[in-house]
Amino acid sequence: MRREGQVKNKKFWNWKNQTSPPDADESAERVLEIYGTIAEESWFEDDVTPQMFRDELFAGKGPVVIWLNSPGGDCIAASQIYSMLMDYPGDVTIKIDGIAASAASVIAMAGTTVLMAPTALMMIHNPMTMAFGDHGDMQRAMEMLDEVKESIINAYEIRTSLSRAKLSHLMDSETWMNANKAIELGFADDVLKDDKRGSSNEAFAFSAKAAQVSLMNKLSKPATKVHKDSPAKAAVINKPEVQADATPADEVGTPIKDLDKRLSLLK
Repeated sequence: MRREGQVKNKKFWNWKNQTSPPDADESAERVLEIYGTIAEESWFEDDVTPQMFRDELFAGKGPVVIWLNSPGGDCIAASQIYSMLMDYPGDVTIKIDGIAASAASVIAMAGTTVLMAPTALMMIHNPMTMAFGDHGDMQRAMEMLDEVKESIINAYEIRTSLSRAKLSHLMDSETWMNANKAIELGFADDVLKDDKRGSSNEAFAFSAKAAQVSLMNKLSKPATKVHKDSPAKAAVINKPEVQADATPADEVGTPIKDLDKRLSLLK
């Protein structure tokens, strides 16, 4: 009983619906939240907690949506979660609604699709550790950190296709990325969108374009020539409302080139 309680206290993830309803089709999404530090206690030499995560992940089928907001944590736990998500047969969509920093950014790399809120951040940096001992111990710690960094670069390289030298430089500089920068560099695919606003914006964009095209079509039509009638014909149709239409051609409307200039000012 005590052992079960200890394992539950190590959980930093929460399933909103771990298994799909029996009558749900294969396209039904399962939702997982990973909020907070990745493993308060390291998964190094811990076989129970990783197995629990794997059992829960593979308890269902179909696409999985993971809401991620974490400052980072244990790189061993992040590595194992990354591998489990990569091994999962269904699509995995990562939605970063706060921050995916350090080890959490490694987990994000396992997503089939990675989406970020417009206000979300991602941060990558060099791995860190604590060590004590003589110069030999310090040297071995530095060598270990070098290998950990290379393993993290492996995950970044697969997703972004950036060079290892470029990724290493970004980690050396402790790079912070907003959603647009992460998309530009290949760490994310798109920005989380508000479906409630999407339709109205598209309709407005279409209407503005249609109005512009319609106006340009009107401007491109040749002007109608107005011919002067003979005195006899003028006497026959000499009505007040018709006289207004008898203006000479060179005085009708505004020249097209002037309208084009005015239209360009509106763009």
